[in-house]
Amino acid sequence: MSGAYLSGADLRDADLSGADLSGAYLRGAYLSGADLSDADLRGADLSGADLSDANLSYADLSGADLSDADLSYAYLSDADLSYAYLPILEAKK
Repeated sequence: MSGAYLSGADLRDADLSGADLSGAYLRGAYLSGADLSDADLRGADLSGADLSDANLSYADLSGADLSDADLSYAYLSDADLSYAYLPILEAKK
């Protein structure tokens, strides 16, 4: 599924453990409760995705776009977030 176009897909509670989703377009996808442990999400577009309660342990999210993604209660133990775009602070003027 490398490079797959899954924008807005309903993948709630899906078992995607170990899946190759590198470069996938998952903008606005519903992944709450999904098992993405050990998944390859390098360079994936997860902007605006619902990743609440998702298991992302040992997932490779390097270079992924996580802007506006909902990561509430997501399990990120040993996930690789190097070079991922994850804006958590808003600059104030």
